[in-house]
Amino acid sequence: MSEFIDYYATLGVAKTASQDEIRKAYRKQARKHHPDVNPDDEQAVKRFQALTEANEVLSDPLKRKQYDQYGKDWEHADQIEAMRRQQASAQANARKKSSGQTGQDFSDFFHSIFGNRDFDPQAGEARTQRFKGHDLKTELLLNLEDGLKTHKQTINIHNQQIRFTVPAGVAPGQTIRLNGHGEPGAHGGPPGDLYITFGFHPHPVFSRKGDDLSARISVDVFTALLGGELKVPSLEGEMRLQIKPETPSGTKLRLRGKGYPVYKHPEQKGDLILELQVDLPSKLSESEKVLLADWRKIRQERGSHV
Repeated sequence: MSEFIDYYATLGVAKTASQDEIRKAYRKQARKHHPDVNPDDEQAVKRFQALTEANEVLSDPLKRKQYDQYGKDWEHADQIEAMRRQQASAQANARKKSSGQTGQDFSDFFHSIFGNRDFDPQAGEARTQRFKGHDLKTELLLNLEDGLKTHKQTINIHNQQIRFTVPAGVAPGQTIRLNGHGEPGAHGGPPGDLYITFGFHPHPVFSRKGDDLSARISVDVFTALLGGELKVPSLEGEMRLQIKPETPSGTKLRLRGKGYPVYKHPEQKGDLILELQVDLPSKLSESEKVLLADWRKIRQERGSHV
């Protein structure tokens, strides 16, 4: 069984804290320890996971009530209550059948919940109740390129190397479940499951929205005015585009099917949206300034805006 975790201490609030106080405490610490703010910091990732787990329990009034009553075994609250009712019924039936068979009293039963014993009136003896182990949750940070193809990753949980498949097109915040990789079960019960939530490191060029990728691309003033070929990046390598003459800064080009793979349908892809930013030349020579002045004069004589 996992050790008891004081979720109140994790969030830094009192047990009497209001829901608003819990929410504010979580938001403040989550911003501070978020993996995006602390890239490549494993301790920050663990701290963020602990905060998220604590908030998930304490921000839910029902889960908080169960946690306050049952401590680390709050997730089994419904089972415990069901066992309690079953135990009381079994004892009552047993007493009706035989004054000598009274079974265990509930106090002993309750103290053995994690010895989890309940009374079987048919057998006339106590039997062990099996509990599934606690589920575990963790976060895995990927590079944007990692989601282009389905591949294998390895994660370390309690000093165990667990190898699993990361599907192409996986999205930020998406969670997968690995059955049987959680905490061991109690009294022969099955192990819990492992839930892995994916996050992504910020990319220096691309941002992602759904299955579309977007980026700002610089284009020199001459290509923007006269047209020509422009080399642009993509996650799968460099591409060449033809830029039309007199393309203004801020123009957006949508390249169909050049974006991110669609989850579970990697043969389909979103779009790549490029916003062109015209770079103005700097450190002009005297001759360049003369040429620009002549050009401005020509434009003015034509009555055109420069």
